[in-house]
Amino acid sequence: MQEHSHTLASALSADVQRDGFSFVTADTMRPLLQSSGDLSDWPAFSDSWNRLGPDPYLAAKGRFRRRRHATFTAAADGAIALAPHQPHYQALQYNALQGDIQRWFDPIEPSVANGASLQTILTFCHTFFGSLAPSVAQWHVEVHQFRIEANKDAAGEPTPEGSHRDGVDFVLVLLIDRHNIASGTTTIHTPDGKLLGDFTLTHPLDAALIHDPRVFHGVTSVTPLVSTEPAHRDVLVVTFRAKP
Repeated sequence: MQEHSHTLASALSADVQRDGFSFVTADTMRPLLQSSGDLSDWPAFSDSWNRLGPDPYLAAKGRFRRRRHATFTAAADGAIALAPHQPHYQALQYNALQGDIQRWFDPIEPSVANGASLQTILTFCHTFFGSLAPSVAQWHVEVHQFRIEANKDAAGEPTPEGSHRDGVDFVLVLLIDRHNIASGTTTIHTPDGKLLGDFTLTHPLDAALIHDPRVFHGVTSVTPLVSTEPAHRDVLVVTFRAKP
């Protein structure tokens, strides 16, 4: 199992080094995660997306999504620690809609932040991203729970800022659930707009691994398959940025 996971990780690492990104299907992502820990609380972990608070910054602009946020530190020796709750900040050059402001979101619930699934995901990211940047001594890690909702009157916008970079070193986008939605295709572009790839996260644990300085990423709007029923797309986004 460990040898197989090492082979999978090496192949993905080569993809990211060559292309700046990799699309990972659930049947590959699951053993990779399980080689880093366990997913024993996954039902409770995924259920926590039902308790996300609204994103007040987008709601003010007539767009709607739900989210929670947490910050961690990760040291080269492998230690990952939850940091005090703090705002999420992006420079205007990375987020034309909401850049240069401190945005406070509800914290990720302690049982989720300290639970097996999230700790396993963070351990995998730390090992994988650390292998791509072995000289980094300490990482600033941010974790975002997102739910994008759509209805018959308005499509849901997973990336309302459009194709963008996050202003970090590495990004994991992990699908948790999608219910009654069409589209939501992830697109990867060069800085000058050339399309490098596109794929749709369809099954729980489908993922994208992104080297943020090299490529832009975005997601197309989602619409309900059945207009009269609730529709949502749930993802976990984890970013790693080297501390100076």
